[in-house]
Amino acid sequence: MSNIAHQTEITGKYSELAARLALLANGWTVHTAETAEAYDVLATEPLTGRHVKIQVKTVRRRSDRERGDGVADLVVYAKKGNGTTYDLSEADYIVGVWAVDGEIPRVFMFENRCLSEYWCSEAKASERWVELSIALNRNLDEPEPETSALALAA
Repeated sequence: MSNIAHQTEITGKYSELAARLALLANGWTVHTAETAEAYDVLATEPLTGRHVKIQVKTVRRRSDRERGDGVADLVVYAKKGNGTTYDLSEADYIVGVWAVDGEIPRVFMFENRCLSEYWCSEAKASERWVELSIALNRNLDEPEPETSALALAA
């Protein structure tokens, strides 16, 4: 295996582990398949209990979409090895992991719209895509403090 192929494999595995970590930190149940599947992650939504298939991709900077300030847009390339897009039977969601050397990765999740590319500016990424924190939130099942105060006042 060449060094470039090895680095690509490491980056892909890192992105998948970061995506799993972010999903777990946000209350999702993450499942492990014993067989090879078209999706990378099977997870259960915390609020609905619905099982969803997730394809994990690494977010990259798109150098051909540089803005006036010299900052390039972010892009998630959502193609399979054969060049086709993921259909809805293969992935309900796409999770993009933006890993900059030496920084904590940022994890974004969005619905699969069967596109080959999903892009946006860095400034709009958290507005356009759902950003999942990798920080553990142990209080996901507890009501927000404001909600508790309103319930007591009633």
